[in-house]
Amino acid sequence: MKQATLHQLKVFEAAARHGSFTRAAEELFLTQPTVSMQVKQLTKAVGLPLFEQVGKRLYLTDAGRELLATCREVFERLSQFEMTVADMKGLKQGQLRLGVVTTAKYFVPRLLGPFCRRYPGIDISLQVTNHEGLLDRLNDNLDELQIMSQPPTSFDVSCHPFLENPLEVLAPHDHPLAGQKNIPIERLTGEPFIIREPGSGTRGAVQRMFEEHGIKLKIRLELGSNEAIKQAIAGGLGISVLSRHVLALEGGTSMLTILDVENFPIRQQWYVIYPKGKQLSVVARAFFDYLLDEGKRVAEDTAALKFRE
Repeated sequence: MKQATLHQLKVFEAAARHGSFTRAAEELFLTQPTVSMQVKQLTKAVGLPLFEQVGKRLYLTDAGRELLATCREVFERLSQFEMTVADMKGLKQGQLRLGVVTTAKYFVPRLLGPFCRRYPGIDISLQVTNHEGLLDRLNDNLDELQIMSQPPTSFDVSCHPFLENPLEVLAPHDHPLAGQKNIPIERLTGEPFIIREPGSGTRGAVQRMFEEHGIKLKIRLELGSNEAIKQAIAGGLGISVLSRHVLALEGGTSMLTILDVENFPIRQQWYVIYPKGKQLSVVARAFFDYLLDEGKRVAEDTAALKFRE
């Protein structure tokens, strides 16, 4: 391994992550033969095969999996070192790797803006996926911090609430129940529902709520994005339960309304998490502290929004 180079390790990590030399080459702005050659040289240095190919897909061998874990540890330590040195110089520079669930994209950019103005030397890598996707990223240690509404129970994580995440019943503004007060939850029996895809944290919370009250959801549509669900509601295809944050940019022009249903909103929190025992980089620590300080202000701004009744 003394003959292995940092460049070869970066090429190998990209190929392992994508399961493809071609996609690794596209990411790294290299040619596919160059990627193949770098991996071949690294394989020679290791002395064991790193990949096996089945069809067009690359799969890691046991040695390859061990090397991938080592690569990620090396890259993380190097990143921490770079940012520690920058901090010693009185600077905040480097990259923040942040993973968030889909709904968080409605407020996270509003938090990132002031943070980036405060620390202009920081680059943000923001990955948006559903709850199960975040767990996969957590397992692979791809993010420094993650933002989600349902902390994982299968991982040992440090978990800190910083913002309320109320789940509301949304309907088109001309729905027969619009404007009524204290609507019994049983009145939603038989209403066509539009829900998120399996694996969504919002979907899990909604199903638990209705199961507790013995109500079976009449699912008309499953959609993979909140924006698609909002459009479907506005089009009269049904009602849904989504975070109040999905309406944050609409204000009084929204074609949707929040129904005043008993037992709603479902009270949840947004959490910032990271693996327990993980040493946060200087940049990640700065953003973590910023979230805990600024989260309350964002919550107050969201609570002040007015929607068409």
